Amino acid sequence: MSIDLDNISKDRQRIKKEYLREEAVRPASTARGIHHTALLASDVRRSIDFYQGLLEFPLTEIFENRDYAGSDHFFFDVGAGNLLAFFTLPGLDLGEYAEVLGGLHHIAISVTAEKWDYLRAKLDDAGVDYLIESKSSIYFAGPDGERLELLADPLGEMYGTKVL
Repeated sequence: MSIDLDNISKDRQRIKKEYLREEAVRPASTARGIHHTALLASDVRRSIDFYQGLLEFPLTEIFENRDYAGSDHFFFDVGAGNLLAFFTLPGLDLGEYAEVLGGLHHIAISVTAEKWDYLRAKLDDAGVDYLIESKSSIYFAGPDGERLELLADPLGEMYGTKVL
């Protein structure tokens, strides 16, 4: 399959011209923020050890999921009033993590440059494989294969571009 990069680039520019508004004239969002992003977990303790123990995102609550008896719903504080949540769904035959249309590609979590270096050292000590991109992004897999990114750019910026 051939990809027409020139056409894709031209279409991106047309989309920007049609839809993107300068900050001064952009309407306010109807949303207050993302309450939580929910992922699936195979093991509560393993997830807590990884997210709270390794990455130092405090566990804030755990209770039974209202939609599935016996299921856990648990939350981690990832800063700025944002939560990363997980469900366990015992008894369901869930497949491995996969990229699918409409699915999760990765979760980018903002950290300071100092915390980025600190957490990179913790990943090294724990033997977690990772990939560094653009000197400010570190990509790695969570305990169930979920793709994570620690990004040392300020909130609202990415690789020197203001995105918010």
